[in-house]
Parts: sequence; C-alpha cells; structure tokens
Amino acid sequence: MSEAKKAAAPPSLEAVRQRIDALDTELLRLIDERASLARVVADAKRAAGDGDKFGLRPAREAAILRRLIGSKRQAASPGLIVRIWRELIGDSLASQGPFHISVWGGKDPGRTVELARSRFGAAPPLAQVGKPEDAVAAAKTLGGVAVCALTGDSAWWGRLLAEPKLRVFATLPCLGAWGPVSALAVAAVDVEPTGDDVTLWVTDAPEPAATVEEALSKDGVAAELLVEAGGLKLFGLAGFYQADDARLARAPGRLSGVIGAAPGLLDV
Repeated sequence: MSEAKKAAAPPSLEAVRQRIDALDTELLRLIDERASLARVVADAKRAAGDGDKFGLRPAREAAILRRLIGSKRQAASPGLIVRIWRELIGDSLASQGPFHISVWGGKDPGRTVELARSRFGAAPPLAQVGKPEDAVAAAKTLGGVAVCALTGDSAWWGRLLAEPKLRVFATLPCLGAWGPVSALAVAAVDVEPTGDDVTLWVTDAPEPAATVEEALSKDGVAAELLVEAGGLKLFGLAGFYQADDARLARAPGRLSGVIGAAPGLLDV
C-alpha cells in the first residue's frame, strides 16, 4: 500500500447526542428496575420478621463500590462512580424503612453536610443539630445515623466508649481525592471486616501521639492520630481489630477502647 489509510472520521456531534439519548433511556430503565428491587427486599424482610431492622450494611456497600471502581472502564472516575452509587444505595435504603441523618458540623457545618450527602445521598432526611450529643442520641433511634465532625474542641467520639450499641462505621470522605478524614458516621449497626479497614481506637494516654504510635508499632500495629481533644486521642489503626485484642490492651493509656471500624479509602 503506497500510503497509509486515512483515519476514520470522528462521529458527528449529532450522532454523539443521539447515542447519549439512547444511553439515557437505557440507564433510566435499569435505574427504575434497581429501585423496584428495593421494594422486593423490603417485602422479603417483613415476611422474615426483620421489617423493623435498619438495612444499612456498610461492608456490603464497600464491596459493591470496590468491585465497580476496580472494573475496566474508559472514562468514569472513582468520584463519579461513588456519587452515582451512593445515591442509588441511599434511595434504596430510604425506601426499605426508616432512615434519617443528624449532622453536627463543628466550625464548618456546610462541609460536614456535604460529606454526609456524598456518603448517604439525597434521599434520607437530614437535620443539623447544635451539639454532637444530639446527633449521637438520634443515632440510637431506628434508622438513625449521626455524622459528626472531627475537631480539636470536642471529644464527642470518646463518649462512644460508653455506648456499646453504637459503632463508627465510616470515615468521611471515603475517597482520598476528596480530602483528609474530617468526620465520622455512627449508627447502631454491625461493623464487619471488608479486607481493607481502619479501626477507630480511643486512648487517654498522656504521652505525645508519636510515642503512642511508636509503642503500637512495636507490637505490630500501624496507627495514625486523627484528632486530639479533651485529654483523649483518636487513632486510626490499619486493619480490623477486635475490642479485646491484646496488643491494644498493652498500649499506653488507662482508659482506651475500640469505637468502630470503617472501610479504607476506595481510591487507593
């Protein structure tokens, strides 16, 4: 061949728009079918006598998102995938039974509300409260979730040591691209390992955070200080740790304990 074939001409703008319209129609059909399955799930739970239980399952949600983000794709970013599926999951939960969110945002309430909506979607009703204790109290009710900011002037998370039924199940945001951890989500739900987790651990150790981290590392525990307030320190431990783990019992501090665990960042 004396000369290379000319590259195929790109599709016209009108052709691209027609393809987008066709995809929108198909997406709507699939979304509608998915939404209808939420009602099937709700009916099945009521038939099994579980209609009064909160349907939130953080470990399953993490598995779904990791599978999607890990799937082969051309242009959809992790952020786009998370936003779309958080909306779908949140709407499904809201249609299955009670689901409401209480937010305490500290000095930046707008940011914390944004994080809560990014994590749970627009479907569940959301109320801002003036104190973290109010948000935690609401989390004790059926379908309740508390989203509270991590600030240096409130150790609200330390009080969860006396609330064994409430667990931290998510750190917000869930993507590293969206910034550092700045809030926690709490509810009366089971927290299960997902294969890539961060355990939330509180201690009253008076030593500097670096000293506590070094002591833990000598026992094979990788720790990072998240926030310090009111004489307490909150650390994120790499991995899923049980409350009675001997390594944590040997760590500095007289008052300490696990207050939950969260899936690790989804975009790493």
